[in-house]
Amino acid sequence: MALILVVDDDAAIRRLLRNTLVHAGYTVAEAANGRDALAQAAREQPDAVLLDLGLPDRDGLGLIPLIGKERAVLVVSAREATEEKVAALDLGADDYVAKPFDTDELLARLRVALRHRRDAGKRPERITTGDLDIDLDRRTVSRGGEDLHLTRKEYDVLAVLARQAGRVVMHKQLLESAWGGDEDPRIEYLRIVIRNLRQKIEAPEPVGSVIANELGVGYRLKTPAG
Repeated sequence: MALILVVDDDAAIRRLLRNTLVHAGYTVAEAANGRDALAQAAREQPDAVLLDLGLPDRDGLGLIPLIGKERAVLVVSAREATEEKVAALDLGADDYVAKPFDTDELLARLRVALRHRRDAGKRPERITTGDLDIDLDRRTVSRGGEDLHLTRKEYDVLAVLARQAGRVVMHKQLLESAWGGDEDPRIEYLRIVIRNLRQKIEAPEPVGSVIANELGVGYRLKTPAG
């Protein structure tokens, strides 16, 4: 089972995360500051890191590019400002979970991050979430076996989300990927496309949105794991 490094200066949070992860079948290592986190990452070679940003000896943001090259990094922090989330994702974090957090959601996001790292070298050809099927090779989208007709922009946005299913895709990346460099896209255009997409790809009475809005940061295509 995967080894998870928990980096947090709060002993109670480390204990909660350790118990949660061990109960889920993971092996756990811990660090209470940035210096120990770097040492543990080098020595233990964890598969993923749950990283707090408010460490006593350094800002956790600076650790992301140092420890995230070979492993998944999920920021678990009380900082909720949009610029903090964007900075963490820009630096290479796989996801950002705000405190206080739901342990089941955290585990689901961890599974997605681990799977994404494991499959990093493989280009996804087909993504299925619920009754929605996205075939990236054939450029087709269907729900419950019925083909859906999307505009080019709608498909382009959905394809970007599908290739990083379960992960937050920032507004900037979606705009650049779907609109390219020949146009001057605005966030309002993206919101319109997302709204139209939701109307087409979600069931008439969905339990929850297939496309999650990470407020002020971007969007995430939900997967069965979260």
